[in-house]
Amino acid sequence: MFYGTHGYLPEENRLGQRFVVDLTLEHDLQEAASQDRLDLSINYADVYEVVKREVEQTEVKLIETLAENIAQRVLEQFPVDQVSVKVKKLNPPIKGFHGSVSVEIVRRRNCEA
Repeated sequence: MFYGTHGYLPEENRLGQRFVVDLTLEHDLQEAASQDRLDLSINYADVYEVVKREVEQTEVKLIETLAENIAQRVLEQFPVDQVSVKVKKLNPPIKGFHGSVSVEIVRRRNCEA
């Protein structure tokens, strides 16, 4: 869970709120698994830091934009073929609404040669 200042309303930017981000990374990990070597895999602690930085140190109006930005950072910094990003805003400031709202996107690495 992260605390960020994303939102369209001024109070969301001023007060901030809680966000949950779920990632699914796709990549061939057979070699890493067969050799039991982290350097051949994806270091999830490093991925976490990229997501944390994007959620907690930037400010955008839409969670759609936040999801796109996270996907782009992950694709730029890690050797993954595809990333699925789900951003959930907990308790959004919607009158009478006490749940969450979320978006989920899937982005593939651009493999143009």
